[in-house]
Amino acid sequence: MTAIDPVNISAEEAKEARKARLFTRINKADSWFKVLGLSFMTPLLKAAAGDNPKAQMKEIWILLGVPLLSILCFLLLWANLAPKVQTSLGAVPGPAQVWEQVENLHEDAKREWQKEEDFYTRQDARNAKLEAAGKSDKIKHRQYTGKPTYYDQIWTSIQTVFFGFLLASAVAIPLGIVAGLSRAGEAALNPIVQIFKPVSPLAWLPIVTMIVSATYTTNDGMFTKSFLISAITVTLCSLWPTLINTTLGVASIDKDLVNVSKVLKMNTWTKITKLVLPSALPLIFTGLRLSLGVGWMVLIAAEMLAQNPGLGKFVWDEFQNGSSQSLAKIMVAVFTIGIIGFLLDRLMFALQSLFTFSNNR
Repeated sequence: MTAIDPVNISAEEAKEARKARLFTRINKADSWFKVLGLSFMTPLLKAAAGDNPKAQMKEIWILLGVPLLSILCFLLLWANLAPKVQTSLGAVPGPAQVWEQVENLHEDAKREWQKEEDFYTRQDARNAKLEAAGKSDKIKHRQYTGKPTYYDQIWTSIQTVFFGFLLASAVAIPLGIVAGLSRAGEAALNPIVQIFKPVSPLAWLPIVTMIVSATYTTNDGMFTKSFLISAITVTLCSLWPTLINTTLGVASIDKDLVNVSKVLKMNTWTKITKLVLPSALPLIFTGLRLSLGVGWMVLIAAEMLAQNPGLGKFVWDEFQNGSSQSLAKIMVAVFTIGIIGFLLDRLMFALQSLFTFSNNR
């Protein structure tokens, strides 16, 4: 009989233990890959670790290969059909022309940043000379007033949508809790929701513009009028999904838990914070994700119509510009809006995954 070598057994066991720990880490990371839209990373890592490569390659094909093939087909179809469609601004730009405008917008931004840097450099040099000459009273600090870059307009839109979204959430969540806990509250809010939920942002915008212009008369406040007009329009159109889902989530709480809160004689605040919110969070976050998506779409329309700073104004300005490059720049903005919308949804899903046990995607 051949003797068993304990050293070899220990080495094999150690190898299997390391492999098991590696797969455990991959499985833990899988939930975050799903949150970030990177589900294909899990089978890639498992295949690299030697876990049934054939099965993992099938998963990689489904999660990565098929989407990439779909994108490639879309680009080929776009590139072949675009030149055949003639507009008042020329042929519809293909992928190459759109990418060229991405580079042009980036170069424009770099030139604008250089102008801003040169402006402040000249201003600092002039002020230093005045101070050296004993003319400190003539020193002035001016802000650079050059045109906003494409990145500035993206940032403006993101700030505006989050401000409007947070306002909507601050209104919708408390009202949803009241409506979910009280049949009278639900009956009172339901007609308001049904009437105002379908109203277009294009109908709200002139009303908001007149009210903000009449009530916000200062020129040196924390916010500009254009910012408030866009943000409040976003608020009015995006609060409904959160309000409806919060009401539904609170109303769906297990009745046994409600009875327990009565037995324990919980006060209203304790009941809401310890019982209502934890139970309703999955649906509340679903409403928040929907609201943020609605708010992003509403914002672009509001910026276009009101000519407020942001991506919407960029699209409208390029449409009005009518140059041979305008259509390609508009398409750059379309892709930018779509990508940012996707990232905003992933952000909300990441927050939902942190605070709830819901698997909604």
